[in-house]
Amino acid sequence: MAGRVISVMLLIVAAIHLVPLVGVLGASRINVLYEVQIASPNLEILMRHRAVVFGLLSLLFAYAAFKPSVQPIALLIAAVSTFSFVALAWSVGEYNSAVRNVVSADWLALGCVAIAAGLYYYERR
Repeated sequence: MAGRVISVMLLIVAAIHLVPLVGVLGASRINVLYEVQIASPNLEILMRHRAVVFGLLSLLFAYAAFKPSVQPIALLIAAVSTFSFVALAWSVGEYNSAVRNVVSADWLALGCVAIAAGLYYYERR
């Protein structure tokens, strides 16, 4: 039972991290996602690459959902990824509604990570 819950939590985290992948399609998609204007080709390259990285993270989390031996590292990476964004948003402040949605999604992801990690380590002690 705990293994299934862990898998579901990781799949939720994977889904959350999959959303930014559409940014790889171009600046217009990034504008829609984050309500920001991509003002230079350099920023577009950086943001589109960020989208690719999020797609890779999503693949890792989905893979870990079905491969328990990968779950500890996937959970650690998910925790660092989501917590760092929430912390950065909090430290900078004054973000728009689209970024507020990302912060909310990351809080959800952190909750899923906490549940999965707790179950993983409880089950193995």
